[in-house]
Amino acid sequence: MTAMLEGEIAAVTGAGGGIGREIAIAMARAGAKVIVNDVGATLSGEGHSTTQAEETKRPIEEGGGAAAISADSVAEWSSAQKIVQAALDHFGGLDIVVNNAGVLRDQIFHRMTPEDWLAVISVHLNGSFFVSRAAADQYRKQESGAFVHITSTSGLIGNMGQANYASAKLGITALSKAIAIDMKRFNVRSNCLSPWAWSRMTQSIPALTAEKQRHRPSLRHPDERDLSVQLAATAPQPASRRRLDPGGDRRARLAGA
Repeated sequence: MTAMLEGEIAAVTGAGGGIGREIAIAMARAGAKVIVNDVGATLSGEGHSTTQAEETKRPIEEGGGAAAISADSVAEWSSAQKIVQAALDHFGGLDIVVNNAGVLRDQIFHRMTPEDWLAVISVHLNGSFFVSRAAADQYRKQESGAFVHITSTSGLIGNMGQANYASAKLGITALSKAIAIDMKRFNVRSNCLSPWAWSRMTQSIPALTAEKQRHRPSLRHPDERDLSVQLAATAPQPASRRRLDPGGDRRARLAGA
């Protein structure tokens, strides 16, 4: 396992934290030289810093791996090209691209602004295209390469308050399929992952736990009551649910048996 990616060169976008950081570190442990790409922005895409990328680069180097930082944005064609160029300049090639970079502008659909929509589409969908397209020229020359795109159940299934994010993520799935078809002749692979992890990217997801309930008001107006939660709390339980209730009669009988 440790030598699986020996000699490979990978560029991981959004590698300053969360899933991207773990992917970059795992690839380095498997022997790859890694371009740690991250603009160091907030969750909504604001600000710019190399601090987060440095936090990923450090453990890679401490573990004996090789890493270099790219602080270029994926959301513009010219800067996306610089990410690929960083791999060529630092390590002399590029074999793997992981399109992980993302931002969130969660908002219920009827209050989502065009700016919220464009910001998310630009980073997730456009960014995946720009970085992949920039790498495609190198892949064609060497007749090899791999793309790994990060999609989400928000796109595959849908989610409240994430019309922009869900659209981008499902678009990434289609993009990956198209790339796989078009670049098969160059021995290039393109696949998607749909990971799940509690991180800062999931803080606004509505949930019924007390921990997550506090995030729900940000997705709706105060006068928009969540009837599904209210009804679930007040509706009588069906017999099958009552039997599984820890305080139910069946449980009491079993305890006394």
